Amino acid sequence: MEVELEAQVKKLLSNESKQNGDVQIISNNNNNSKLSMKIEVDEENFKNNVKSKLDISEDELEPGEKTLHYGLEDNPPWYTCIILGFQHYVTFVVGIVSVPVVMCPKLCMLEDDAARGELVSTLIFVSGLVTIMQTTIGVRLPIVQGSSFGFLAPALALLNLPKWQCPPQEQILQMSLEDRRALWQVRVNEVSGAILIASLFQMAIGYLGLIGLVLKYITPLTIAPTVALIGLCLFDAAAREASGNWWIAAGTIALLTLFSLYMRFLEVPLPQWGKKKIGENKKRKTFPFFQIFPVLTAMVIMWIVCGLLTATGILPEENLARTDSKLKILQEAPWFHFPYPGQWGSPTISAAAVFGMLAGVIAGAIESVGDYYACAQFCEAPPPPIHAVNRGIGTEGLGCLIAGIWGTGNGTTSFSQNIGAIGVTKVGSRRVVQYAGVIMLTLGAFSKVGAFFVTIPSPIIGGVFCITFGMVTAVGISTLHFVSLKSFRNMYIIGFSIFFALVLPRWMEKNPDVIKTGSEFIDQLCTVLLSTSMFVGGLIGFVLDNTVPGTDEERGLTKWNKHHDAEGLVEKDTPTCYDLPFGMDYIRKAKWTSYLPFMPTFRKH
Repeated sequence: MEVELEAQVKKLLSNESKQNGDVQIISNNNNNSKLSMKIEVDEENFKNNVKSKLDISEDELEPGEKTLHYGLEDNPPWYTCIILGFQHYVTFVVGIVSVPVVMCPKLCMLEDDAARGELVSTLIFVSGLVTIMQTTIGVRLPIVQGSSFGFLAPALALLNLPKWQCPPQEQILQMSLEDRRALWQVRVNEVSGAILIASLFQMAIGYLGLIGLVLKYITPLTIAPTVALIGLCLFDAAAREASGNWWIAAGTIALLTLFSLYMRFLEVPLPQWGKKKIGENKKRKTFPFFQIFPVLTAMVIMWIVCGLLTATGILPEENLARTDSKLKILQEAPWFHFPYPGQWGSPTISAAAVFGMLAGVIAGAIESVGDYYACAQFCEAPPPPIHAVNRGIGTEGLGCLIAGIWGTGNGTTSFSQNIGAIGVTKVGSRRVVQYAGVIMLTLGAFSKVGAFFVTIPSPIIGGVFCITFGMVTAVGISTLHFVSLKSFRNMYIIGFSIFFALVLPRWMEKNPDVIKTGSEFIDQLCTVLLSTSMFVGGLIGFVLDNTVPGTDEERGLTKWNKHHDAEGLVEKDTPTCYDLPFGMDYIRKAKWTSYLPFMPTFRKH
């Protein structure tokens, strides 16, 4: 028996590896009914041979020690979760404060209106609620949910309609507090109603498993202009905020660039406690501070600079860089305001607004799919299976529904900044982000906290916008690495879809009444859609790329499909880390659950 086994082993090694010079059998012996063989392996050749045959990475071939401090399903101590969760909160809140800054002028809110703090608090509260839902019953990855710039473009297009344009500021100043409040509430309710109905579409493509069908026709040449235009069409907002004091805005940009690029690998030493033992070579611990908090650090430094310039009287009274220009918001904001459904009134629904908001919903869903796989990679978890992706997108739609009911004026989607923080801090625990959600819920009920962030001087926010909106644009452009940029066909599509999507909305803004079909509904619908840059660019890219002849390799579909297949959009043995936290015994026993696209037992029939 041993001789036969030895012969089979020799034959296997000879056929598969010896011919390549990978393995050489030096000797063999049969002693005490035990087969032992001495094999000399050329490790480099053998590794390359196996990698090429199995198409696996070197990390998979040689699994080493986990580099994470805490993995996906690890549960750090509660005090550690609070500290790490608060870090996620800080990273999140710096990004979320920019959304009401852009929206409030279009909502007819004054610069020092205390209601800005209430709106920010509501955004934080709802984001915390949806984060807990997403990490518990959604995709179950440690992804923070927050407001998206993708919803801003259609919201701004809607508010630019003649019906919703603000009266002159002098007239607003003469209004009573109740009238001013009613002025912005009716606009928030219109935007919230559009998000509420559009979220039903996102829930459908998620829970019904339609996301795969949608992605089949949404190619890189559709995604690139859609996402890039989210950043490009907001340049007016960045210029408006920065123009309050260009020196302060430029200083913010300079510090952000310094911290994010030049100092990103600089490690800050951490303080150490306890006595060092004799002969112990204790390595000093460091922390990649500037990789994690470049935005927060730049904002704090420039905030202090503005405070000093205000205190010394260098900045004149009317300058928006003064730290006391919005102090009224913090003073008048109540300490406690518990956000609740319909707090601004009932959301109003118009078809024109809903269709415009669908562009933001689709863009957010596509972006989130990529975020799921990036997060899984940072957490060293298996790629999310199709049921987890479906459930995640559906839960994001449910989050947008909640945002519409609560009246945040914006939807919710995956927050990419916090995913990057996971990659830097090496903390990929689901429990930590759940704690972050609880912190967001708690602090969202304190209006003073939201008001505090609103008081950041406008030029600082404008400087941050110049970087963050630029990064959003770059994310869209980066999608083009899948396609052939030597192709005239592709260059024509991408160039025309971006440029014309900037031209047409600008013309619509100057001529709001140009569309006259005889139907007020159709007029408003077309006006909103054609005034939304990301919709125009995405539509042009979608139509041209799916109708103009081109090879799959030229269009980028070869790499694109391989990319998604490799990342879990095909049916595989599903990992248990994406199972629901309850009822799995029943779900596995019940056959009907295999037909539901969001269930862990889902199989394509």
